[in-house]
Amino acid sequence: MPVLQRPARIPELMLPPRKAGLAAETDVLVVGGGPAGIGAAVGAARAGADVILVERYGFLGGNATAALVMPLMSFHTQRPTFEKLGVTNLLPDDHGPGHPVIAGVLKELLERLVGSGGAVAPSLDTGYVVPFDPEIFKSAALELLDQAGVRMLFHSFASGIFGEGDVQGVVFETKSGPLVIKAKAVVDCTGDGDVAALAGAGYEMGREADGLVQPMTLMFRMADFNPAAFQEYVRQNPGQWRGVHGLWDLVRQASANGDLNLAREDILFFGTPHAHEVSVNSTRVTRVLGTDVWDWTLAEWESRHQLNQLMRFLRKYVPGFQDSYAVQSGVHVGVRETRRIVGEYQLTAQDLLGARKFPDAIARGSYPVDIHNPAGKGTILKRIPADDAYDIPLRALIPQRIDKVIVAGRCISGTHEAHSSYRVMPIAMATGQAAGICAAAAARRNIVPRDVAAQEVREELMRQGASLGQP
Repeated sequence: MPVLQRPARIPELMLPPRKAGLAAETDVLVVGGGPAGIGAAVGAARAGADVILVERYGFLGGNATAALVMPLMSFHTQRPTFEKLGVTNLLPDDHGPGHPVIAGVLKELLERLVGSGGAVAPSLDTGYVVPFDPEIFKSAALELLDQAGVRMLFHSFASGIFGEGDVQGVVFETKSGPLVIKAKAVVDCTGDGDVAALAGAGYEMGREADGLVQPMTLMFRMADFNPAAFQEYVRQNPGQWRGVHGLWDLVRQASANGDLNLAREDILFFGTPHAHEVSVNSTRVTRVLGTDVWDWTLAEWESRHQLNQLMRFLRKYVPGFQDSYAVQSGVHVGVRETRRIVGEYQLTAQDLLGARKFPDAIARGSYPVDIHNPAGKGTILKRIPADDAYDIPLRALIPQRIDKVIVAGRCISGTHEAHSSYRVMPIAMATGQAAGICAAAAARRNIVPRDVAAQEVREELMRQGASLGQP
């Protein structure tokens, strides 16, 4: 195999001591510019804090833009139709239209996207998912942070904690050498819980039985797609396409001919704001971990081979794709699951499936429990109760044992099963906004995030237009 293999034993080398430049000091430092980081930075700035956001790429959006995770999944109450295998088509059944359970920064961002032609507004017709253009997403997010007064540093990767026994700041690797940004409070929006883990927070990874995490997926966009030809195929073969996934017979035919060796059970793709383009979510790499450089390298290698297979399959077998081509793939393979920081409260599948409510709720979710098989084919989906949502308590964002770091996004505290729902980007942005507000309150009063009253965070969230279930 051409990728660098993990040595059986990795000898440790002593590196010389080094110095780092002090780049800045601030009230709130947000690490990561994905959906959670966007929510955190805007939330903290509007709560009155001086905010710096640091991002490893040269643009905002995280998985939405770097990994092309398109569209934003539903954040509305609904009763989707599911298949035992495959992915929900997210079309409501006879329980009628749903209502949004997330607002705040997410709502503002979507208004900017839709207003600029960069997204299709969620509706009954779209199944409440939000197709968006990743390039316009980058610009809309940048404008949102500019107007909030957030300072930004790009091309900087968090590699360490500054301060012994007390998190005083974060060390970043940059082209200008190592830099430190000191802060009164840090919001970890890295997705992997990198900062919290570096600070000594406990964490869990994978399912309880064997530690395996959900698979990685490299997403890509196919242009020059002919929707009329594809719809005619669907009309003539009504059992072969269910909402956004299917083509089972064509997959079997291509597999029998040796043209396709698909790692999942069907083809899944979504429309985008552009009529002649689709976003393809069909690669799958299992038994790899996004916090392991060897695994991640293997996943990149494998998923790009799968992409080429899928592109050839679509063009040869699927009506409407004969003249199409892959116009863009993710900067990196999309990672669904890594660290889950152990917090003051751990969300469970029972909390979600029972639509549990908490007195310290700072966000809500309605996306189903959605577990892509960590070991092979198949996807488990379980509904949130009809016309309801579950709460996410502030305690799930507060790591145990460390004081000046709060987490947001997919690395908050929960089980493997619960994580499969709250990992999606709209919920990540909602927890980010709450974490930013909590960090701003802690910085203002020189206390730690766990000592900030949940009601104070809730009141500021509502002032900023968030949805917490109040009439």
